[in-house]
Order: sequence, then C-alpha cells, then structure tokens
Amino acid sequence: MTEKPNSRKLALEILMEVTRQEEYSHIAIRRTLEKYQYIGKQERAFITRLTEGTLEWMLHLDYIINQFSSVKVPKMKPVIRNILRMSVYQLKFMDSVPPSAVCDEAVKLAVGKGFRGLKGFVNGVLRNIARNLDKAAYPEKSDPVAYLSVIYSMPEWIVEDWLSAYGRETTESMLGAFLKKEPLSIRPNLEKISAMELKKRLEDRGIVVSEAAWPSYALRIAGYDYLGAIPEFREGLFQVQDVSSMLVVEAAAPTEGDLCMDVCAAPGGKSLHLAEKLHGTGWVEARDLTEYKAELIRENARRLGAENLSVCTWDACICHEESVGKADIVLADLPCSGLGVLGKKTDLKYRMTREQQKELASLQRRILTAVQAYVKPGGILIYSTCTISPEENEENAAWFLKQFPFESVPLTDCIPEGVKAETLDKGYIQLLPGVHGCDGFFIAKFRKIKGTDS
Repeated sequence: MTEKPNSRKLALEILMEVTRQEEYSHIAIRRTLEKYQYIGKQERAFITRLTEGTLEWMLHLDYIINQFSSVKVPKMKPVIRNILRMSVYQLKFMDSVPPSAVCDEAVKLAVGKGFRGLKGFVNGVLRNIARNLDKAAYPEKSDPVAYLSVIYSMPEWIVEDWLSAYGRETTESMLGAFLKKEPLSIRPNLEKISAMELKKRLEDRGIVVSEAAWPSYALRIAGYDYLGAIPEFREGLFQVQDVSSMLVVEAAAPTEGDLCMDVCAAPGGKSLHLAEKLHGTGWVEARDLTEYKAELIRENARRLGAENLSVCTWDACICHEESVGKADIVLADLPCSGLGVLGKKTDLKYRMTREQQKELASLQRRILTAVQAYVKPGGILIYSTCTISPEENEENAAWFLKQFPFESVPLTDCIPEGVKAETLDKGYIQLLPGVHGCDGFFIAKFRKIKGTDS
C-alpha cells in the first residue's frame, strides 16, 4: 500500500524548488501533483493554494515575520524561512486551519528536515505572530511605493514603474487583480465541437463552466481536479489559453489559404488557433528555439488533431533566408518580462529586474529586425507580449514603424466590441489586469507597405 504523503511537506518541497533551485512555480506544482495523482482532490487543492499563496504573498509575509522575529528573514536558514512563510500564510489567509495546528505542523517540519535545535525558535515566532497578527504594522498610504509593495507583495521597482506609467488607481487595480483567483480560460477546438456543446459536456462531469465576456467562443472552467484527467482535454476538444492570447489571432484575422509563421510559438496555443481559423487550408509554420519547446507544440498539435501545421527549431534572432517574403501573416509573440501574467506565474515578479527588462526589450528589437523580412508586401505582422511595460510594448512598436516599411493597421474591425481601448484605431492595445478582466497583454498590428523590399 502506497504511503500517504504529508501535504505540508510536499508544499515545503515545492517552495524550496522555487526559491532555492529557481524552478518555475507552475512547473514545480504541476510536477508534484502529477507524481502524486492518487492523493485526494481536497489535499491537491490545499497544496496548490498553500504554495501559490505563499509565493504570491512572500514580501508581505516576510514583512510580518520581521516584526516578530529577532532573526530577520534574509539571515534565516532557507528551510526555516520557508516553513515560517507558509505557516504565516496559513495564519493570515486560511481561516479553516487552527493556529495550534499551524504551529505544531511547522515544528514537525523543522524537526523532520534536521533542525531539531530550531524547533523552539519556530514555535516561539509563530505563536507570537498568531497572538499578535492583528497588531502587525504596515507602511503608510502616503508612501505609495512602500505601501503598495507590502500590501500587494510586489517588488518596489515594479510598483514605481507602474505608478509612473499608469497612475495610482490603475496600478492598485492591477495589483489587486493579480491576487484574485480566476477560473481557467479555455478555447474550444471549433473544428471538432461547438462552445456550447463543450460547455454541456464539461458541466455533465461536474465542472463549473462559464462563458467569457469575449471572444464569443471562449469559456472559463473551475471545480475540476486535474486537467489531464478531463476526457475532453485528452480528446483535443479544447486548449488552455487566456482570452488575451486569443485576441492575438483575432487581430491577425487569417483568411483561408494563408501561409502563417509563428516565430516564438511554444507551447503552441496561437499557432493552433491560427490553424483552426484556416479550416484545414493554408499552412502554419510554428518555430521555437529548442527541441524541447518544439516538442511541446507537437504534443498539443497531435492532441488537437491539427494537420495544416508544421514545427521546427530556429533561433528567431537569425533571419531564415528561405522564408523571406513568403508569409501572409507573421506572429511575433516575443520573449518578455512576463509581468502581465503574474496571476498565473507568481514567482516571476521576484526573478525579473529592470536590467533584465531592458535586455528583453533589446532582444525583441533584434527578433523583429529578423522576422519582419518574412512578411510579403501587403502581409501582416503581429507583435505581442504578455507584459505591461511601455518599454517592451508601445516604445518598441513606435521604433519598429520608424525602422521598417510597415504601417499600423487599426484593430477596430477585428477586436471584439466588448474590449475597450482608445488606441484601437492606432493599431495597438495594451490589455491590463483589473481593467480588461484578463492577463496583461500587448498587441500591435502592422502591414508591410507594397512596393518595398525586405
């Protein structure tokens, strides 16, 4: 008989992977849940919430711990640091867990990890916090950077940049949106099933399904245990994809027979969406840098049954001469800081720096320089990112128009009516969490001017 694993121990191991081994949180969580598929739905949900919540609120939790501990968080041993973080998260955000149980389980974890000598320290800090949590002090609202950073657990440099770009009200709306758990967005494979048919099938399995505000075919699901256990997913009847990502292909507006290239395609959601829109005609060439990423695209293509799509490995920074002037549509959804998807990838905010963001903006320009050559005269290039940094988005779009023979194409006819933005007629949109009800995403549409060379 398989021994039942300890949920808190598994959560601690995930936290160690993310904070010490620099594994991405969504990968570490998924790998653990796949390894222990036999544990109950309630325990799986507990592990997910505890790990994601601790990572999301890490700066906030550290701020609390530092007020009640003689040893400050940076000086603690990594295991003890993470035990205290996950325990304070339970004390503050999980009312169903008794404080005594939180403290006792934390001590057991410390002893189990070989820190018997620190069990008194762990117990003392946590019981002090449990008794005085309502007395914890926070920065004053009059200091917006420090206040928003601690209250919403966001690094100060990001808060500073967003306050400068978007103002306090919008910044606070975005910060709040990242901490709000949303249902998973899915795109029905309309070549196999209608949105309403899929909705009914999923609901018959006890899954909670709602219709997204836009696009018209998008659905949101909740109340499921494990994605891979849903037969409709295994049968290729839907793809996990945020609605903001779906808008990239809506903006591209492919027509039957088009030759499309997706130059940074993994895991393939947009490539497969393009292939679906072509209704078995034309062709989609999906490219990415490594064989690992290429295989991710192939796996999804096999599952969805896409036959008008091929996958290859290619460095997008290097111009592929055989592709010059061939594409009706080029999708350039490029590597970026990822600060628009912090609700799904909670640890990105702790990894990214201003310096890395600048390097990514430069990388985006190098890739755009190479891939714009693939667009035939009169063809379309879509530039998109999953971030909300003007340096990576509006500034790069303006730079592109100055460097290459392209013109902006208004998005008013291809973006759903429910998506409001003053810039649609200028050919771009910056989607913001807390404003548009989706991930942070940037989309710009360009047309290559006829009569020009690459």
